[in-house]
Amino acid sequence: MAVRLTRASARAALLLVGLLLYGFSMALMVRAGLGLDPWDVFHQGLAGRAGMTIGTATAIVGVVVLLAWIPLRNRPGVGTVANVVVIAVAVDASLAVLPDASTLPVQVTWMLTAVVLNALATVLYIGAGLGPGPRDGLMTGLVARTGRSVRLVRTAIEATVLTAGWLLGGTVGVGTVVYAFGIGPLVQLFMWLGDLGARRGAPQVAEAVEYGTMVGCPKKTRPRV
Repeated sequence: MAVRLTRASARAALLLVGLLLYGFSMALMVRAGLGLDPWDVFHQGLAGRAGMTIGTATAIVGVVVLLAWIPLRNRPGVGTVANVVVIAVAVDASLAVLPDASTLPVQVTWMLTAVVLNALATVLYIGAGLGPGPRDGLMTGLVARTGRSVRLVRTAIEATVLTAGWLLGGTVGVGTVVYAFGIGPLVQLFMWLGDLGARRGAPQVAEAVEYGTMVGCPKKTRPRV
């Protein structure tokens, strides 16, 4: 029983750290001002049009996406609900204390740091195994129901939200491109490092087996790509 409680506590801590870090990376990307990832372009555009914070927009979109799980027959977990709440709070809290990047070198540094932290956060919160985020669950649900590839489904979803976000006034730029092409390899790198640490006797951090990006990334177990 004690072992089970310890493992459950470790997974909960992994989830919380991952979600908090994810929210911080989002805020850092916003303050860099060089472009956001597709979903955050949409969140920012929606927030600007509706007069709400990005965190609030993120939570609202998360709830709407969860409703789309119903016909897909997806089952949310504790991590799914926490994803909606914790990330929204974390991004707004981080934006409240982070200033805008003042120079181009700072902008580039913050943007690159945000992408790296986002990848690490993804591995942590998905690796906790307590349920995928609403957006990842939408992708995997559509893949399962349609039989289409991860690459095709993820690209279609993110191209749609990116276009909608851009039309709403969200920031699209070089950071958007860097994120789209960099996040997959970085997630794989952190997964590899976690596996390497486990083989050397350290606790295994995570295995993000259900994660796909706008351009797709290799996974250990996944539908066809």
